[in-house]
Amino acid sequence: MILGISGSPRKMATEHILGEALKMLEERGFQTRLFTVRAKNISPCRHCDYCLKNAECVVRDDMYQLYPLLREAQGYVIATPVYNGGLSAQTKIVIDRTRATLAADPKALRRKPGMAIAVGGDRMGGQELALQQIHTFYILNGMIPVSGGFFGANLGATFWSRDTLEDAKKDEEGRRSLRKTVRRFAETLAWLEGSDAGDEIKER
Repeated sequence: MILGISGSPRKMATEHILGEALKMLEERGFQTRLFTVRAKNISPCRHCDYCLKNAECVVRDDMYQLYPLLREAQGYVIATPVYNGGLSAQTKIVIDRTRATLAADPKALRRKPGMAIAVGGDRMGGQELALQQIHTFYILNGMIPVSGGFFGANLGATFWSRDTLEDAKKDEEGRRSLRKTVRRFAETLAWLEGSDAGDEIKER
């Protein structure tokens, strides 16, 4: 199962584009699951170290819906809107709260691939910095950060929404970066599974 996490508090461009990415993966034969912070009650990490002693988080909120999905997933797609030149506070909170999962099992995320999507209201409003912050989370936990490669998707998928869903849908460069990143992500998943499906994926 591929877990998509939307770090937007609104049902607009970020959640929609993440849904498109998951649909692309489903078309390649992968099962997916969407988790959105929208309408969820997820508090910031207190850094109280309760999880280090008890292997679970002391804060009993909607993050407990995500914990089992984090453990089960074989790969991750984190999508964030760009706030003040970086990822959203909601995305950062989810990343910080994974500490409880890692306290219970330090290898829970290791060797699992992750890709990132950033949606900004401006063409160059901080999308790449937001992607770097997500990739930093992947690297710190021994994961495999997957980019879309050079020529348009260097760190992942980036969209220019002009702060509307309609304009995000019209962003052809963003859509191209999404296709490239999803393709490389799917290739990485197939490679990790040790199957020859990667050759088939490249043909699509």
